[in-house]
Amino acid sequence: MTHGRAAILGLALALPCGAVAQTAEPVRLVLQITVDQLRGDLPLRYLDRFGDSGFRLLLENGTVYTDGHHAHANTETIVGHTTLATGAHPAAHGMIGNVWFDHETGFTTYNIEDPRYRLVSAGADVDAETEIDPTQRAARSEGRSPASILVSTFSDELAIRTAGRARIFGVSIKDRGAVSMAGHAGKAFWFSKASGEFVTSTYYYDAYPRWVDDWNARGLPASYGGTTWNLPADRSTFLFGDEDDREWETDLAGFGRTFPHDYGPAVGRYFSTLLTTSPAGDALTLDFTKALIVAEQLGTDEVTDYLGVSFSSTDYVGHLFGPSSLESEVNLLHLDGVLADLFAFVDEHVGLDRTLIVLSSDHGGPEVPGYLAELGVPAGYVEPDEWDRAPAIAALEERFGVGEALIETYAHPYVYLDNDVVDTSGLERVEVEEAIAEELMKFPGVALALSSTALRRGAVAEMPLTRSVMNNFNPTRSGDVFVVFEPHWFINDFDGLTVASHHGSPWRYDTFVPLIFSGPGVPARTVHRRVHTIDLAPTLARFVGTGVPSGATGTPLVEVLAGRGSGASARRDR
Repeated sequence: MTHGRAAILGLALALPCGAVAQTAEPVRLVLQITVDQLRGDLPLRYLDRFGDSGFRLLLENGTVYTDGHHAHANTETIVGHTTLATGAHPAAHGMIGNVWFDHETGFTTYNIEDPRYRLVSAGADVDAETEIDPTQRAARSEGRSPASILVSTFSDELAIRTAGRARIFGVSIKDRGAVSMAGHAGKAFWFSKASGEFVTSTYYYDAYPRWVDDWNARGLPASYGGTTWNLPADRSTFLFGDEDDREWETDLAGFGRTFPHDYGPAVGRYFSTLLTTSPAGDALTLDFTKALIVAEQLGTDEVTDYLGVSFSSTDYVGHLFGPSSLESEVNLLHLDGVLADLFAFVDEHVGLDRTLIVLSSDHGGPEVPGYLAELGVPAGYVEPDEWDRAPAIAALEERFGVGEALIETYAHPYVYLDNDVVDTSGLERVEVEEAIAEELMKFPGVALALSSTALRRGAVAEMPLTRSVMNNFNPTRSGDVFVVFEPHWFINDFDGLTVASHHGSPWRYDTFVPLIFSGPGVPARTVHRRVHTIDLAPTLARFVGTGVPSGATGTPLVEVLAGRGSGASARRDR
């Protein structure tokens, strides 16, 4: 999220791997599922009420890592998705945040915006009035492409290995969720809240395939008009059944804080946005994905194909209501059914015995401070507008003769300096960075502030927290000071949109994600050692027999590879 210069001091100062292994038989399809904002403990919380064919199918038949983590500090959507796709830290793949400030253009950049490649659909550009995700409002162009991803993805390596014969697709409600998974060589589709359709850009197609036009013509999203999101069972059957109306939950555009939640008429201004903040978003993603599998004939020949599907409703519901809410509980139970439906469809059209499934998440998510406070856990919201910044500004004025003008902007989690002011004033950049970091550390809710010069020189104390900040540091895109808030504290006001919870920190609740592999030759096994999301892409590469993505530094997971070609083994804990 970005803020103008006048408000910024307030926020800123307030604030090849070796040769690949040969596989026994090539799988026909790699199905990579990313559940947006699925903290690693959440599937187990509701396991007793899941069916047999969704999450449980993976948990009981796959290799399950119980301590999987992102190792970078800015746990936002594009950062995590691209890390999963590339096996690289953001320091290498370049997607250091949902947005970053570009000193060359003088504008804040949305991660996958690219004015060279407009959307194929007219009228499908981002509408600020219907877009719940304020980071997209930073985009100055409706064009989208993967050009900003600086290294190859696993799907790119699959295209290289098969001379372009592999069919590669990414699908999501979110554009960045689809584009990152499809990589440079695949094709991506995402949902436009402005038009209520699945769309793509001219990077991928000059015109839609007939099946996409047919899907959009069905008007499935509009069928939700005049309906409500209801409880699917008696309130007493839910863990949070008695916790429906909490003061910290967000009532977005009349959607309400309690069941039933009314979508309103299909012509309503916020109608398509409300669909994404409920199980309807995942249902639409599933339906479009099934149409894609059939139309593009995925997994129907000897060449391994790739399908990345990112389910986004968990993230939107988590932001509005928090992960420990009745809405999040109902949504996750619905997602279990969506997964079961998808797996059954893949089994029918490809065969699960020919499909390698991997499930993870782009990031976890924090509990709502109000919920934690009820339990006696210190937590709260960081509110820079209420901080007294006068002493900080005075300190900078006294030291450099310049105060607020030193700051160009803040794009979470970075403070960006105004290069012209620093250069024309004859100031030493490292001294300015350190001074701002020092002042930031004095504000309540700020746990750590590190200058980019210190990061570039490696002049920071070696510990897990600073290592995660280093993993997030790209010298071209990262700002001049990295800001870390205290655990369970975060800013919840973004361009006037107040949310219940917001991820983006290096703390465990934001880095902890599930990591599960299931497929032919993958043993049924639970592994309790710490692993990282950068390990996912190298594992896929070794399993399928492609090159390892160019920026990958992760380690192939031996447990997944051990049973390849030798049949599934009995489950055992390690």
